[in-house]
Amino acid sequence: MDRLCTPHLHGPPPDAKQRTRVLYISPLRALAFDVEKNLRAPLMGISLAAERVGEPYVEPYVAMRTGDTSARDRQQLIRKPPDLLITTPESLYLMLTSSARDTLVNVETVIIDEIHALAPTKRGAHLMLSLERLEAITKRPPQRIGLSATQRPLEEVAHFLGGHADDGTLRPVTIVDAGIRKPLEVDVVIPVEDMGDLGQPQAPTELRSGPATAAMMPQRSSIWPSIYPRILAQVLEHRTTIIFTNARRQAERLAAKLNELAFDEGIVGPDGQQLELVKAHHGSLAREQRVVIEDELKRGVLRGIVATSSLELGIDMGAVDLVIQVESPGAVSRGLQRIGRAGHSVGEPSKGTLYPKHRGDLLEAAVVVRRMIDGQIESTRFLRNPLDVLAQQIVAHVAISGDTPLADLRGLVRRCACFAELSDELLNNVLDLLAGRYPSEEFSELRPRIVWDRVNDVVRAREGSRRL
Repeated sequence: MDRLCTPHLHGPPPDAKQRTRVLYISPLRALAFDVEKNLRAPLMGISLAAERVGEPYVEPYVAMRTGDTSARDRQQLIRKPPDLLITTPESLYLMLTSSARDTLVNVETVIIDEIHALAPTKRGAHLMLSLERLEAITKRPPQRIGLSATQRPLEEVAHFLGGHADDGTLRPVTIVDAGIRKPLEVDVVIPVEDMGDLGQPQAPTELRSGPATAAMMPQRSSIWPSIYPRILAQVLEHRTTIIFTNARRQAERLAAKLNELAFDEGIVGPDGQQLELVKAHHGSLAREQRVVIEDELKRGVLRGIVATSSLELGIDMGAVDLVIQVESPGAVSRGLQRIGRAGHSVGEPSKGTLYPKHRGDLLEAAVVVRRMIDGQIESTRFLRNPLDVLAQQIVAHVAISGDTPLADLRGLVRRCACFAELSDELLNNVLDLLAGRYPSEEFSELRPRIVWDRVNDVVRAREGSRRL
């Protein structure tokens, strides 16, 4: 940011049509919106500091491109590129396969937020190939910066981020490990005396829709009636609470039940009607709905949110002082991400409560919490040779680049850590498939996407491939 604000110290700005110098890549659109909003305060601080000491200051233009960006706004970003572009892996891929890629030739820095969420996935492999394609068009190799609080081993993530040089050696990557673990206060709470005895199942008091025989079946005994009041009590005892579940349907049901229970206990709105104490938040909601719910929590209109992984990453949720996890999170890193939503102030511990749903879940929850406290995060391993990702990127690359020598394509692919060990045979098989040379009749309905000129060892796209 300092380089963007002080061009008189770091050289003149590039051409206005090729102005973008910093890419900030977020795995979530919601996180991208947060980053854009949270940049305003430091930019204002830099501006005031420059004014105080009499230094020249140029306010950098910051913009965002995600799947929610309209076609009109995307065209505006091409006509007037920002100094700093906040985007997602998918939007970067689309930019590299369109005229928007010309705005990226002066990119100097690429920042990847929450890199641990990308490294072990095909999405991460896809992004790393996009970065190799970006590096092929930039005037100099951009510096890559990966950010995360929950990644181990650091050397594996560094390998994933840096990739390989043309001679096959690892690119140098500097690891900056703060070595500080945030204090945790996490309890595993068993809401019943005996998880093996949840009481006798009872017949339903009302007929349900469906066959009469099914309607008269006894309801299965459940631990939920013991969990609901405990969660409600904790929500009422704290200022702001995030409740995590592992399923969207469960999040909706839990939010509705907590509001219903609060009404039964006399907690009502000004008009005496049922109050929405909490709301559900998950990826199936429209972005506008998610933004409204997040804003209501930050302003104190809501006392809590029942969420899935939609709030797991570093989205700023304001002053959250308690996180509740229903059922084991299934992974130490996921547990740390979720409990870490609480206590964002410096030195403040993250407080959480975990409610297991059955005896097997209790055992897993106890192990996960112990490893969370000890900082024993699962090892991250990035994918090797995901060929479907490779096929898509090859088509996109040759569609925009034109005739591509096979040696150049091979070199670009193998610079990516995920494909550093890709054999010539595997690469040739992928090219054969894309060119229409199928191993069996089962693939005959697939349209060829490229032409592989074996005489000149050149790969080019077929007409229409760029629109895929």
